[in-house]
Amino acid sequence: MGGNSFGKAFRITTFGESHGKGIGAVIDGCPSGTPLCEEDFAEEMARRRPGRTLLDTPRLEADRVALLSGVFEGVTIGTPITLVIHNQDVRSEPYEILRTLFRPGHADYTYYKKYGHFDFRGGGRSSARETAARVAAGVVAQKILAPLKIQITAYTLEMGGIRAEHIDFDEIHENPFYCPDMAAAEKMKEVLSRAREGGDSIGGIVEVRTTGCPAGLGEPVFDKLSADLAKGVMSVGAVKGVEIGAGFEVAHLTGSQNNDPITPSGFKTNHAGGILGGISNGDDIILRAAVKPIPSIMLEQETIDREGCPARLCLTGRFDVSAVPRIVPVLKAMVAIVIADHYLRSKSIS
Repeated sequence: MGGNSFGKAFRITTFGESHGKGIGAVIDGCPSGTPLCEEDFAEEMARRRPGRTLLDTPRLEADRVALLSGVFEGVTIGTPITLVIHNQDVRSEPYEILRTLFRPGHADYTYYKKYGHFDFRGGGRSSARETAARVAAGVVAQKILAPLKIQITAYTLEMGGIRAEHIDFDEIHENPFYCPDMAAAEKMKEVLSRAREGGDSIGGIVEVRTTGCPAGLGEPVFDKLSADLAKGVMSVGAVKGVEIGAGFEVAHLTGSQNNDPITPSGFKTNHAGGILGGISNGDDIILRAAVKPIPSIMLEQETIDREGCPARLCLTGRFDVSAVPRIVPVLKAMVAIVIADHYLRSKSIS
């Protein structure tokens, strides 16, 4: 099975399955001398960790990161860094029904068609559990970017049709949805509660804003910064769409409206989202990702078995009502990984 690695100068490979012994990541390319210890992972891992609120899956995982290699006396030493997260609260029994049936909206059917076999226990490799390893790798990427004063902020812009009316970074961590608008967060809670009561799920939009990124990062033409950001974010299972800057709105603008006037002090507007020609222009990099509703729902659904015969499926188990809140740190991590990779690539040719 290929496709488990991402990046060039800063390269990560994730491993493990949802209901296996554990998951983790191997990082190659981290410069030596970067301060790093196991406690550095706690804050970001807690933001993604399941079981934080009544609306999360009740699966209780500590998600503590163990550093197995690449660090000595509190700093990286330039060798591969191995991060391991042990699975502790695995309950595979509710998934026995999936030995023969495919879940609508999940990767069960496509994995089976590609490999002739798949780990039905929570989705195995295709499970959102894999993203915990990305969050851990993102912590290392942010350590590389910290001396450059590059700040990456991710938040829930919209969920269940409720959109933040204003962006206040101080409010992001004042609610469980990482929404920058407390009034909108209260409405999101109501929508989530209704979806849970109805056995259903909801999607939303996450916005990631990067400030302090220097101009000049990106490798045209196929390794544009925008292209790698899109690939990194789209590689997260629940993401179905990505836009940068004005995004799809540009289809309705004229050139005079869309162009960002340049002045001696910088750009007057930021429709480009901080990237021109696939290269960062020094302005804020603004990315938005559309996150689909979680496909594991309590409502009966139409499906087929492995022989192609029609069947009905009613799932039981432990599921989130929405992937949006817990995917926020995941998308932040992927943006950090891409920017760290391009920063190190620019250093190698300077």
